[in-house]
Amino acid sequence: MRYNLIFNILSMLLKQLGFMFLIPVIGAFLLHENNEILPFIIAGLISYIFGFLFSLNNADKKDIDNIKKSESLITVLFAWILFSLMCSIPYLFYGFNFTNACFEAVSGVTTTGGTVIVDFSLYPKTLFFYRSLTQWIGGMGIVVLFIAVLPKIAVAGRQMFYAEAPAPTEDKATPRIRYTASWLWGLYLTFTVLEIIILKFLGLDFYNAIVTSFSTVATGGFSPLAGSIVDYHSVGVSICVLIFMYIAGVNYILIYRTIKNKNFTSLFRSEEFKVYSALILILSICLTLSLCLNSNYEFKQALLNSFFEIVTTMTTTGFAIDNYINWDTASKAILFLAFFTGGCAMSTSGGIKIIRWIFIFKYLRRELNKIIHPKGVYPIKLENNVVSTDIITQMIAFIIFYLAIFALGAFLIILIEKNATIAITTSITAIGNVGPAYGSVGPMDSFFPLHIFTKWILIFLMLIGRLEIIPFLAILNKDLWKN
Repeated sequence: MRYNLIFNILSMLLKQLGFMFLIPVIGAFLLHENNEILPFIIAGLISYIFGFLFSLNNADKKDIDNIKKSESLITVLFAWILFSLMCSIPYLFYGFNFTNACFEAVSGVTTTGGTVIVDFSLYPKTLFFYRSLTQWIGGMGIVVLFIAVLPKIAVAGRQMFYAEAPAPTEDKATPRIRYTASWLWGLYLTFTVLEIIILKFLGLDFYNAIVTSFSTVATGGFSPLAGSIVDYHSVGVSICVLIFMYIAGVNYILIYRTIKNKNFTSLFRSEEFKVYSALILILSICLTLSLCLNSNYEFKQALLNSFFEIVTTMTTTGFAIDNYINWDTASKAILFLAFFTGGCAMSTSGGIKIIRWIFIFKYLRRELNKIIHPKGVYPIKLENNVVSTDIITQMIAFIIFYLAIFALGAFLIILIEKNATIAITTSITAIGNVGPAYGSVGPMDSFFPLHIFTKWILIFLMLIGRLEIIPFLAILNKDLWKN
């Protein structure tokens, strides 16, 4: 393990992060809240100073170009931890204690969207702009962003890219990983600007349009309003947010190829996209019928609420246009299924991801076939490509660890909170980066009343879920730390 190399790359990331804090400073001026710039200037300076100190132990460019997979895993892990800590600094100036500041920051950068804020009227617009900004930057990934803008880590970027955004296959849009990162962020920015324009046309002011778009495209769910999207009282805004959440849950590389080839039928040749869309449709229809029959909703309202809540949950966004805590048991059970799905691979969504559920189904079907025909050969294919034995092993391991960590988190939380509903739902929403849960931490509620130990468990689960477990499991192997 070459620690000088890791520190050198982290120094570049921290220095760039220091400049990122200028964005909320500019936002404060534009919002005529000049008194709010100090927290962000201080956070930027601290980040830059740490970046400078880390750079004192310099590494040769050849070392950076030859970064190993183990080193990239550790670099990405510490990049996210440091990013979260730096992003927690401004909250300390607004009366948050250290635990709550870390919770809000991690919930932001991992695009989880759970909040400890109780009274939204106590805080300035600049802070809510900053919260959504952290989600927007964390949505596509901080390392992916820095690969796109930092030439010095372009070669090493391949290992770091897949360490931060692991997927069943190492799919990329272009031959060079830096161009892939640039294209991903280009699409990401385009969708953001497009949503801002549409929301402005639908009647929102620029502030609310920008903040809502940041959280939508990032599938984050932070809102400047306590009632989330409900408080806009606009069907048009709800439908616009619904559409962009759905798009954000699609594989960005698939979107890039579709646009590049000018062939939109290629979307419907994607196995994952078809299952993703079909699952949304099926669950939404089931939920609509349940709300109409069991909760006495009018059909139109039930239809909109069902599609919105299924999409926001499956894409792990966490926005809300209805307080589902008040739904009947059957409707809440249908929505709970969506907590375990996630969006497509290489999207901004969290969760297990649709492609892995497709794999599970095909793997189980193969094992059933082998019981009847033990000598038969049944290759597993994903997107018309045969899945190698190594990938099969990795995906099975991922799913086992994902469910095991979720169960462990739920077990620890139930010991602390003495509430099974809160324990199970907060654990799955944290590791899946969904946000709101059930019980007293629903979509219109706050995580503030939870025990301090519960909050730290959820902080770790959010980070583990955002990095899809692998970097965290890697640090448990003592061989990783050897020189």
